[in-house]
Amino acid sequence: MTYPVLPLFGADYKATIAQQPFLTLTQRAVIDTTQLNTIDAIKQFVEESSQDFNAISILVKNSTQFNEDQYIELLNGGISTIFTTVQLSNVNSIPQNRIISTIPTNLIATADITLQSFIQAILNEVKTDRQDGLYTTLVVDANDRTLGLVYSSQESIKLAIQKQIGVYYSRSRNGIWEKGVTSGNTQRLIAIDTDCDGDALKFIVEQKGDGFCHLNTDSCFGDFKYGLLELQTLLQDRRANSAPGSYTNRLFNDTTLLNAKINEEAEELTDANTKEEIAWEAADLFYFALTKLVANDVSLADVERNLASKHLKITRRTGDAKAKYLAKEQEKEAAAKKDKQQDEIEVDVNVPIHLNVVKSNDIEGVTKAVTRPIQKTAEIMHLVNPIIENVRANGDKALIELTAKFDGVQLKQPVLEAPYADEYFEGLTQEMKDALDLSIENVRKFHAAQLQTEPLVVETQPGVVCSRFPRAIERVGLYIPGGTAILPSTALMLGVPAKVAGCKEIVFASPPRKSDGKVSPEVVYVASKVGASKIVLAGGAQAVAAMAYGTESVPKVDKILGPGNQFVTAAKMYVQNDTQALCSIDMPAGPSEVLVVADEEADEDFVAADLLSQAEHGVDSQVILVGVNISDDKVAKIQESVHKQALLLPRIDIVRKCIAHSTIILCNSYNEAFDMSNKYAPEHLILQIKDAEKYVDLVEHAGSIFVGAYTPESCGDYSSGTNHTLPTYGYARQYSGANTATFQKFITSQNITPEGLDNIGRAVMCVAKKEGLDGHRNAVKIRMSKLGLIASNFL
Repeated sequence: MTYPVLPLFGADYKATIAQQPFLTLTQRAVIDTTQLNTIDAIKQFVEESSQDFNAISILVKNSTQFNEDQYIELLNGGISTIFTTVQLSNVNSIPQNRIISTIPTNLIATADITLQSFIQAILNEVKTDRQDGLYTTLVVDANDRTLGLVYSSQESIKLAIQKQIGVYYSRSRNGIWEKGVTSGNTQRLIAIDTDCDGDALKFIVEQKGDGFCHLNTDSCFGDFKYGLLELQTLLQDRRANSAPGSYTNRLFNDTTLLNAKINEEAEELTDANTKEEIAWEAADLFYFALTKLVANDVSLADVERNLASKHLKITRRTGDAKAKYLAKEQEKEAAAKKDKQQDEIEVDVNVPIHLNVVKSNDIEGVTKAVTRPIQKTAEIMHLVNPIIENVRANGDKALIELTAKFDGVQLKQPVLEAPYADEYFEGLTQEMKDALDLSIENVRKFHAAQLQTEPLVVETQPGVVCSRFPRAIERVGLYIPGGTAILPSTALMLGVPAKVAGCKEIVFASPPRKSDGKVSPEVVYVASKVGASKIVLAGGAQAVAAMAYGTESVPKVDKILGPGNQFVTAAKMYVQNDTQALCSIDMPAGPSEVLVVADEEADEDFVAADLLSQAEHGVDSQVILVGVNISDDKVAKIQESVHKQALLLPRIDIVRKCIAHSTIILCNSYNEAFDMSNKYAPEHLILQIKDAEKYVDLVEHAGSIFVGAYTPESCGDYSSGTNHTLPTYGYARQYSGANTATFQKFITSQNITPEGLDNIGRAVMCVAKKEGLDGHRNAVKIRMSKLGLIASNFL
């Protein structure tokens, strides 16, 4: 190998390189220890110059200049090789492959180097056994990635060094070949190296243009695939060309957003546990970290130089993290341990599956019982926002990637188009078809009866006719959950009224199954029955975003409906408040809930069954029994029935955890019970009391009421005809459940005759004048004046 000696120090060595740029072709430095003759001086040189060289060696002419410990310190601190004039007898513990005992004949001092002597030094170093005298030459880029295999002659080597470009010998052309003269795909020569035997060359180049190969690929072995360097190139292009306001553009221009994403991904990486999760989260972190590099004109080469500098540093770090990060991780570990302990308590199979019991005068106990689970909206939004922005910016590509990440399904296309092929109905029994058909028809009947077809017309004054008429919402997106349960019932509860209302396009969205990447055949069946144009194979915030903004294959909808987890709810709230989405939603949503009012005559098995039917939805479901003058014996019977029935349910683990935080509240009167129910405003209200019908008038706030002992909530969920998409989390105070009008909007109109204008025009002008809106006033005045209804000089 060729090692030019650089006996200069500090800024001087940079000046030497600037004056003789061909020195950098080897990217190697050898320190003459007669010039830098102390350990500290060598350390300083290494620290300041390490980023400019591939390797730094020292030339020791006096074997007693340093002791053994100092040699070891130098080798461990970044010096790659020690050149000596004599054998170093006092460094026996140093690995011999780290020391060359004699100086190569072509090791020359900087002051003596000329371009010709430099070229000759390289030619003296190489040899060939080929009959044509050519040298096998490997061409690599600055990142040591192979571009191709070529040949060099002594003449091509000289020209390459003189011009500092890629010059080789072409056997096909039988002469000198300057890379890129005709194609424009030129090369800047960065360095020349030889292999260990000196019989092969390596040209390190900076490739320009479309690529190295004549086929316009990155290398003669094809294009480079999806590495950090390719990502850097992609991000550089996006920085220059991304659309204003797009997510990518915001990342480059909003430092706060980008820093937040880096912190978010770093935290997700620390939380990852499995091999797949760690790989995924690390890739996300690399992406946003590289975005920050590109945004600040920092290259991967700059990072690598700093890595080299850290590698060469002699000082050692303590290895401790900053206190605030250690404290944060310790807090997370403690919280996780606490949650785990709580879970273990909740799933203790030796504990009876019983509800808690409080009396109505126990204010603290009642408050705890009716307090809903905390919705961590701010934390959820922090996670949801980038998902939405990703889908907006990258469309189908983002949907496919996010489905792989969150659902563990690798899709080729994110949408299933109607008409649906027979394969999507596999496993659907005739019994299930009949059940769905019955349910669809009952829901259709009830919702068709709600449909307003004729306009409402009212004459408010003689000659003033006002009307109101419905129009179907043109495009609706229906979210069908697919997390802990398959819910074709939600598909029909949303799809049927959408069809009844006359929506022109119905789009389903439901997460695909991990087993085969499909949705359940029951959901596909309902989609076909209600005329859904497509099913988006995605769940969570990404499905909501796709329907709200549209992608290459998902049409943008005008309204999104359907229940879901906190991520779905947060995404729906986000798009509803984004004017760029122009998309409304049905209602906010929380965990499923039921409140049962029961008295002493209630059948304890019926009560228990109704409580458990909601408990199996999820561990965060709320189940409350309000007992009206029920005895201790009745409470015991209900508890016993809950336990026995729960043990027979396949979702017992979910039920056990839910019942553990569910409560029986003991009241002294029906009025007290309904007052408590109205304050809670339950999603489902079940009345298992004597003469239940006569108490319906006492209900002010509820999503849906189930009246009498033989009206389980399950019937409303599936087949009775009412809709099961209901307000939760207390929103029954403000919202109705889904109905036909949910899929409609209403337009008002007015038609005013001259008589009507005469009847209301003066009132209009009076109010407009008070508000200072003279244009409004004039629009009436000019008409009434031309009609002769007011004097021409009317003020």
